[in-house]
Amino acid sequence: MPVAPLSHKEVEDRLAELPGWSAEGDRLTRSFRLGSHFAAVAMVVHIAQVQEELNHHSDLTLGYNTVSLAVHTHSAGGAVTEKDFELARRVQDLAAGHGAS
Repeated sequence: MPVAPLSHKEVEDRLAELPGWSAEGDRLTRSFRLGSHFAAVAMVVHIAQVQEELNHHSDLTLGYNTVSLAVHTHSAGGAVTEKDFELARRVQDLAAGHGAS
């Protein structure tokens, strides 16, 4: 089932509920800093599990002690949709458990 792109205003309104997340072009983005490389790797694995569960995947980048995400919906022409916000909310919820800031 196709998903509808969100308007710029809808994206901005929903971002107010996700501290640290921003809209960069046609993507939602967020970077997290963690206490160690191992903690960052563990968070990447946890995010990958959530992405598989949602069948919605971000561009996920692992640094030494950082994890960065950029997400949009290919099936909506690369626009931001509710699916992106669902993934962002899930990642935001799991981040604290990994000590991410």
